[in-house]
Formats: sequence, C-alpha cells, structure tokens
Amino acid sequence: MGQVREFLRFQGELKLRGVPRPARGPVAQAQPVSAAADSVLSLQSIRAEIGDCQRCKLCKGRQNIVFGVGNAKARLMFVGEGPGRDEDIQGEPFVGAAGQLLNRMIEAMGLTRAEVYIANVVKCRPPNNRDPEPDEVAACEPFLRAQIKAVKPEVIVALGRHAVQTLLRDSTPVSRQRGKWREYEGTPLMPTYHPAYLLRNPAEKRPVWQDLQNVMARLGSSKPQGS
Repeated sequence: MGQVREFLRFQGELKLRGVPRPARGPVAQAQPVSAAADSVLSLQSIRAEIGDCQRCKLCKGRQNIVFGVGNAKARLMFVGEGPGRDEDIQGEPFVGAAGQLLNRMIEAMGLTRAEVYIANVVKCRPPNNRDPEPDEVAACEPFLRAQIKAVKPEVIVALGRHAVQTLLRDSTPVSRQRGKWREYEGTPLMPTYHPAYLLRNPAEKRPVWQDLQNVMARLGSSKPQGS
C-alpha cells in the first residue's frame, strides 16, 4: 500500500500544479457489438493456440501462463515486459506493486483497468524476475502481435525497455525514446518507463505523466498542459 499512497501523493502534487484530470469520455466509447465479439473470439483463439505452451524454457518454472486482460476492443493498449511473482500466481498481468501503480496511472487518465487492454511481451515468468532472453521473446512475440491485431487499439503504450525494443525493433535506450511518438504497423505507439522502474525512481513519474497526457490528447480525451 506504500507505493499506492506514494502515487496518490504524486497525483495530488500534479493537481496543485494545475495538471488537469480528465473526465471520462471518448476513450471509453462503446464499440459495435459485432466488432467486440469478433475481438473476443480472436483472443480466445490465440489463447487456445498457446495451449499448455512448451515453446521455450520459461515453461519449466511457471505456475500460470499470463495471457492478457481487459477490454477486447479497447482503444488503448498497454504492453509490458513479462509476469512477476504475483502475476505468475494469479495468472493476470500487472497485479503486484507495479500493477497497482499502473492502475493509478490508468485512473489518472480518467479510465478504469477494465476499459483498456493489458498484455506482456512474454507470457511466463522469467526466473527471479530476470530479463527475458532473446529466444524467449522470439517464442512468445507472435502471440503478442496477434493480440494487438485482435484488439486493434488506436494507441499502444509500451512500458519499459523490452516492450519498446521488441515492438519497434529498435535497441535505442528507452530514456531516449520515451515521450516521442512512434508507430507499430501503423498504430501510434508511445514509449515510456515501466511502472516497476517508477517505483524505484519516483522522480520519473512526472515525465511519464506527460507521456500519458499526450496519449490522452491523441485519443481526444484531454488537452496536455502547455499545448
């Protein structure tokens, strides 16, 4: 709960400085029933194809495959690195301390977790939360790309080095990429820091909030401060 309180204090500081907290609106607009149903079926098909995956060595230590969660027809999709201990136990992405912070970030955008879609580059927990290795990313990446194709988000937020570098095929450090609009197969993509990094480096919350403001502006839900 300490990290959650810390982010709430951070939100309070932003409010004092005049940063707007948007009303919920166009980001969460409903999609046609048929399109949403098609996306749900597509995601179910992708999960079925993964099955009891044995495609890389991460299968040996996992408890659960962590597929993805959220609105199958979300306008906004977050992509992280891979599951940690809590995610491995619960089978859902971003449920630990970093996930609590991500929830606060989403709420600060005027949304709820259920209105966006959240996935990771790899679906099984790397041992001791180490970085996923190239062969592991290669084995799992096609499923992430299939998820993006099924959801068809209007904007992707890539959280951290592995998400950014995997989707963009660009090894430039995230510190030099964050805040600058890129594209993933025609979809606008905002690179930014991972919530776990923000827990270790709280001073970086401010620039990440600026990145999220730009995302909100792209989706038509708010006008960034100073624009």
